[in-house]
Amino acid sequence: MAMSKRNLFLKRRMRNRSKIRKVAAGRPRLSVHRSNKNISVQLIDDVNGITLAAASSLEKGLGVIGKNNLEASSKVGAALAERAKKAGIDVCYFDRGGFLFHGKVKALADAAREGGLKF
Repeated sequence: MAMSKRNLFLKRRMRNRSKIRKVAAGRPRLSVHRSNKNISVQLIDDVNGITLAAASSLEKGLGVIGKNNLEASSKVGAALAERAKKAGIDVCYFDRGGFLFHGKVKALADAAREGGLKF
C-alpha cells in the first residue's frame, strides 16, 4: 500500500524528532520550517517550552520577503546565528523536521554554522 507524500513527511519528521529527544541533553532545538514561499527557523527550549530566538524570510530587515531560495535561506540562517549569540546560545541540535537535508535546508544550516552555532 503506497503512502501519500504527507504521510511520508510526517513519518520522517517524527523519526527525526524522536532521535533528537534521545540525545538532546538539555540543549535547545533548532527547528526549521519551509513552505513554498518562505522559510523560518527557531531555537526552542523543549524543557521550558519557550522560543529562545527566531528568524524568518518574512522579516523586512532581511530584504528577502516572499522569497524561498538559497540566498534567502542563507540570510535567515545567519540572522538566527546572530540572535542566538545575543541570547548566549552557541550549541544546539538541528531539527530538520520532515524536510530533506538538501538545498535550502542545507544552505540555512551552513549559514548558521558559519555564524557560530555548533550542531
